[in-house]
Amino acid sequence: MKTNIALIGFMGTGKTVVGRRLAEVTGKDFLELDAVIAEKAGLSIPEIFRREGEAGFRQREAAAVAEAAGRRNTVIACGGGVVLATMNIVRLHESAEIVVLTAARQVILKRTRQDGATRPLLAGADPAMAVARLLAERRPLYRQAADVTVSTTRRTPDEVVLEIRRKLQV
Repeated sequence: MKTNIALIGFMGTGKTVVGRRLAEVTGKDFLELDAVIAEKAGLSIPEIFRREGEAGFRQREAAAVAEAAGRRNTVIACGGGVVLATMNIVRLHESAEIVVLTAARQVILKRTRQDGATRPLLAGADPAMAVARLLAERRPLYRQAADVTVSTTRRTPDEVVLEIRRKLQV
């Protein structure tokens, strides 16, 4: 029986905020994979990207996913690129219902603009173009991975949590 809920989706869709709240109201533990990766590395996510590149980060992410998938009764907030490795999704599906959080591109830009320094993949000259490119690349992967999809556009975290609970019957 699947006791975990994995939140996936593009950066800025609210995985951490919604995940914390969902864990709170369901009595599950909360685990944010990027925080786990940073803690184990002893480095921030931007620093991992600077030192090891995206490939190094993705290796660390795969190890964190494998560990998280072995947990029970946990809401797991995954990084936006977790879908880039099929094995990550296979592992998550073993113990979790996968919820894809979505948001309109303009909402994503607004939310990520506030913390652009901590978003290595948006650090270039044209974050709007980077968001468009990455969304186009990842959207089909999110759809394929999803057990449930919930939009966070113009919704409070509590409204999103309510919809997730309704759809998953938790």
